[in-house]
Parts: sequence; structure tokens; C-alpha cells
Amino acid sequence: MASSRPSTADKRRTFRKLHEAGCFVIPNPWNVGSARYLEGLGFKALATTSSGHAHSEGYPDGGQSMDDVLAHYAELAAATDVPLNADFENGFADDPDGVAANVTRCIATGVAGLSIEDSTSDPNIPLYDFDLALSRVKAARAAIDKAGGDVVFTARTEGFIRGRPDLPETIRRLKAFADAGADCLYSPGIKTREQIEATVKAVAPKAINFLNGGPFGFTVNDLAAMGVRRISVGGTLARVAMNAFINSARAIANEGKFDSFAGIVPNAELNAFFNEDRKKRA
Repeated sequence: MASSRPSTADKRRTFRKLHEAGCFVIPNPWNVGSARYLEGLGFKALATTSSGHAHSEGYPDGGQSMDDVLAHYAELAAATDVPLNADFENGFADDPDGVAANVTRCIATGVAGLSIEDSTSDPNIPLYDFDLALSRVKAARAAIDKAGGDVVFTARTEGFIRGRPDLPETIRRLKAFADAGADCLYSPGIKTREQIEATVKAVAPKAINFLNGGPFGFTVNDLAAMGVRRISVGGTLARVAMNAFINSARAIANEGKFDSFAGIVPNAELNAFFNEDRKKRA
């Protein structure tokens, strides 16, 4: 009997459709278990988190090899039935040709979308200069088009989280990236209504991804009313889990207390969910 699970092409079509109208939340799992649980809650798409996965594997954010990262994407894409967006960091290359080659490899993992940042690995020069950043976006766009063009391409400008919180420059880059063919635009670190609405207006009708990585006071409906198309949480869900683990472990180590075990999800509940989930995937 033919599999009823969606194909990679199906997931890519679904993902592109999600970016055409409305607003959706795209949470960020860091392993198969968290991905399956999020899918079970009904989220329509998922995105990887470079920090969440790196920390779970004992690395700082950005410390993993591209091969490790691509293997992670392939694992999550194969394990889920909803579209997966890849947080492909800076494309693991500085020059546009390197970005294009690596984007081609990323597409081959089965992801439905990917993002490329304009941040460098040099804290003294945190962002690629404008012309190089734009050339990198164009190279990524060309690689996606060569592969078929169905992968949703998100271009990110990182000034607000790299010590360059300059809204006019952020908007200049977003508009240039949109004109260069990005399907979705993303400026992590902006937090105010004014900043959000300004970026939405700058690239309309293209989609804006907003990183809701803290208690900024906005609901999904609030952000939708501002024109945000996609809401991600980055590594925050992974840090929520890590925070609970750290606080509990510290209480045991420092105080000899196990009080933090009160009220946690029962093992039987998790077993029931994953037993049923495995049956659906069989």
C-alpha cells in the first residue's frame, strides 16, 4: 500500500502556501521527540534552532560542523509530516559561491525552506558589508532556483542581535534582499510595535518572520494584526526545557532537594503520546 505521508514536494507546496496569506506560528524543536510533540499539537510547520540543537549536543551555538547540521535537518525532515524550515545560519561560507554550494546541499536534506543570515563569525565585523550580503542572498536564490525553486527562501539581517541595532539599515537590507528574490524576510531582535510595523511595510506584500523570543506582550492575534506572516521562537523553547533541567539539577546538587519534581508531566502520559504517534507513523 502506498504511504499516506506527504512527500517532500507536498511539504514544500504547503509551506509556500502558508506564506501567501494569514499568520502562522512556526515553533522550533531541537530533536525528533520535540518535533513530533509540536506536530501533535497541530502546528502547521516547524523550524530548526541552531542554538537548541547545538546545546543539546554539547556545542555552543555555531559550533557544529555543516555535516552535523545537515544530518540533523535530514533527520527532522524525515521524521515529520509538516514542512521544516532550516536555520542555515550564514550558509557556512563567506563567499557567494560557497553559499550557493552549501544551499544546494541543504536543499537535498528534504527541508521545505531555509534561511541565510548576513552575520559573520567575526565579532569585530559582525555583519557582511551591504554589497557582499546582497551578493550572498542572490547566490542562495540562484541555487534554490537551479534546484527547482520550490524551497521557501528566508533572508535575515542580524543587526539587532549583533550589536548593530540600526532600524534604517535593517530596512535597507530587508528591502534589498526582498528585491533580490527572498520569499520571506527576517530581522531577529526587533521587539516594538513600531519596529515590526516598519519592517512589514517595507517589504510588503512579501512575508515577514517575527522572532518572539521573549515575553514581549504580543499575542498571535496582535502580531497578525501588525501584518506579520510567520512567528518563530528560535531557541527559546529549548532554553525553557534547559532552564527547568538546570534549576532542578542545581536544587539536587546544592540543596539535596527534589521538590522540583512536583507537578511534572507523568511518564505514562508521554508514553501514551509517543505510542500513539508511532502507530500513526508506521
